[in-house]
Amino acid sequence: MDFPLEPRQGRLSILAGRVTRRVASLSATVSSYSLPRFGSLAFVIVAGAVVYGVILGGHTDDVLDGVGQPLGFSIDKVTVHGNSETSEIDVLQALWQTGSTTLLSLDPTDARQTLEAMPWIDRASVSKIFPDRVDIDLDEHRPYAIWQSDRSFYVVNRLGKTIVPYVPGRFDALPVVVGEGAAKTAAGIIDDMEGFPELRARVKAYIRVGGRRWDLELKNGVLIRLPEDKPLEALAEVVKMDRQNPLLERDIAAVDMRLSDRVVVQLTEGSASRRKERLAERAKLIKRLGKDKPV
Repeated sequence: MDFPLEPRQGRLSILAGRVTRRVASLSATVSSYSLPRFGSLAFVIVAGAVVYGVILGGHTDDVLDGVGQPLGFSIDKVTVHGNSETSEIDVLQALWQTGSTTLLSLDPTDARQTLEAMPWIDRASVSKIFPDRVDIDLDEHRPYAIWQSDRSFYVVNRLGKTIVPYVPGRFDALPVVVGEGAAKTAAGIIDDMEGFPELRARVKAYIRVGGRRWDLELKNGVLIRLPEDKPLEALAEVVKMDRQNPLLERDIAAVDMRLSDRVVVQLTEGSASRRKERLAERAKLIKRLGKDKPV
């Protein structure tokens, strides 16, 4: 029964086969000389034992590097393309982590996997250009949004993959998404907001609620609660109301669009208190006017 080999194990097995075949060929040459048959057999056994010991001991790369350096196969040049956020120094350090110093021992698959484990690198390709050069092409993640999870902030790509922790500065202009699952679903609502540029410019954060719908927190603190179904229609209605009679600049806390038959406007605590006082004064005035009315 055949068992799948790990990439490195496969390379070692191929190497072992090649070396063994060379040893066998050499033994055939040796056997053509006037040596006892026992001597040829002993030569094959000893050589095979050496090859097996090298592979079993994990010294194959050392042997290949030892052979490759005198032959001029040392890695002397490394070209890096496609890097913006990843420095060439970091790429070189990752390449040296593979432990290879010559093209003979460098495994492109191992090098690629090492590079793709770095924070900014999405995909990498590694090519060996004999006798002494390595070409590396990188595709980096593109920052799309800042995701807030509890009290932590991260820069994420369009698919919601975490790239690096967020540090105030370069990425401040990215939209902020908040809540569990927000990073992976934010592209939909952010793309939809392209149709409402005047409202989009006023959004401070997109808040994911219950994994089902979105709230928009504006820069002035007003919260727009969108419905789970037909959120674009709700956004269009908010924009229409704001154009007709500036709504979002008023002293309100929230505009609730979750009910299909009505819009609920929530006042701020101060605004609600002032409204209550005005209503009380109006009631007193009406009562007083009623008393003064002639019979």
